[in-house]
Amino acid sequence: MPEFLQVLPPDAARARWLDAVTHRVNEENVRAEDALGRVIARALASPEPLPAFRRATVDGYAVRAADTFGATDALPAYLRVVGEVRMGERASVALRTGEAVLIHTGGMLPDAADAVVMIEHTQEFTPGEIEVMRPVAPGENVVQVGEDVMPGAVILPAGRRVMPQDIGGLLAVGVAGDVPVMCRPRVHIFSTGDELVPPETGTLGPGQIRDINSGTIGALCRRAGAEVIHGGIIPDQPGALLVALETALPRADLLVVTAGSSVSVRDLTADAIDRLGEPGVLVHGVAARPGKPTILGAAGGKPVIGLPGNPVSAFVMFTLFGLPAIAHLLGAAASPQIAVPARVSRNIPSSAGREDYVPVRLVQRDGEQWAEPVLGKSNLIFTLIGADGLLRVALDATGLREGAWGEVILFV
Repeated sequence: MPEFLQVLPPDAARARWLDAVTHRVNEENVRAEDALGRVIARALASPEPLPAFRRATVDGYAVRAADTFGATDALPAYLRVVGEVRMGERASVALRTGEAVLIHTGGMLPDAADAVVMIEHTQEFTPGEIEVMRPVAPGENVVQVGEDVMPGAVILPAGRRVMPQDIGGLLAVGVAGDVPVMCRPRVHIFSTGDELVPPETGTLGPGQIRDINSGTIGALCRRAGAEVIHGGIIPDQPGALLVALETALPRADLLVVTAGSSVSVRDLTADAIDRLGEPGVLVHGVAARPGKPTILGAAGGKPVIGLPGNPVSAFVMFTLFGLPAIAHLLGAAASPQIAVPARVSRNIPSSAGREDYVPVRLVQRDGEQWAEPVLGKSNLIFTLIGADGLLRVALDATGLREGAWGEVILFV
């Protein structure tokens, strides 16, 4: 097992860890309307063109474009109206030179028509005859067959998280069911410590604290598209955590342990993870604050993470490592973080060689966005509740001076 607390930069630690995670979740089929937020398992190709027929994009008259060439207000083109295309029906009118057909937006063009004149550019001359005051080019105001998508074209690639517009696209080409998506990763969360009691506990005894990390981390997992299984509170007894992890491993895709990651005779997490299976502990210590003693390991190709017990540390570290691990299990790109620039309202000290994440609230001053640190220690959950995001201090920086621009990763 690697020597504990030989810290690595976050990016290097994540890369070393995920290289050892070969496990992937299975796939299942769902209805298109139930696929929102799910990850596409296999690329989906369109079974048909969209649109399947030439459609008008405006209300007007379907024409032969050549019949309108040179038309002006002073010298309009005169066309005879020979019918109307009804919505939802095939255009059955045989259009000849010098003729026009009334058509509505979305209507099917007659075979001989190659353009649509907007109704605003026409006027009735005599019953059954119109004047056209603007010329149209071939293809003008028309959507061609397959212009949106051609048959066989990939409409959703593997690894894409389904968005609302994707569902519309699937339904448009007739894919309403049997959409192949990755199963939701099963994340088993364990809390450790004799001092922890369930959150619903009423009056606390001396030295007791409520377990909040399992709920917070579970919420992050569910928002990332995972299924959460709470493994309960494991006492500080040699072997107890290992037994719990061994029992959960066959059914889990990701194991999470909160607390027990720092260097202490009572902190048994690293030993349990290392004994769970090869390769065991890969990283014990990340060059970041808060959350330096985080443990990253793998067993049988499945990821295992040991988080610090302090709520802020656990939240930040799971955001940096747990969320990318869930995406990795799904074969998807990690969801992009939404970051905004802001000026810092006070000096932020740091140390070169360490990334710092500082809870901040955003305020507007004289048309600029400022980040005000929400001061507090890493065991105080309300420093996060009062914040809008995390100010990131880069690995090679020694801090940020008051008024300097920084990057704030938003809580969304």
